[in-house]
Amino acid sequence: MKSTKITFWVSTTLIFLFEGVMPALTGHTEMAKEGIRHLGYPEYFGLALVICKVTGTLALMIPQVPKRIKEWAYAGFVFDFVFAGLSHWVVDGFNASLALPVVVLIVLMISYFSYHKLNAES
Repeated sequence: MKSTKITFWVSTTLIFLFEGVMPALTGHTEMAKEGIRHLGYPEYFGLALVICKVTGTLALMIPQVPKRIKEWAYAGFVFDFVFAGLSHWVVDGFNASLALPVVVLIVLMISYFSYHKLNAES
């Protein structure tokens, strides 16, 4: 159980840092706005993504959040990473820009499965 807790908190904290803290601190920069435009999305979509990412990561990190909300947050992040990968693939082709969404999706899956393992053990 202890190793499952460590796995959950490490993986979930990485998701929180990459998908909550980083977008909150950098989402307003010109580089982030250009990244959204480069993929063909309107600028307001970037703001919506930042808001959803921050609230989603908070839902994952706060233990008192109901399980159903956490499930929706996990699902939202899966959609986010899948469509980020697809967007990069369609616009830029098959290259290194696909790596980050795939790696973060793997970390998310580790968090998800360890979350469910913890709930089954308790």
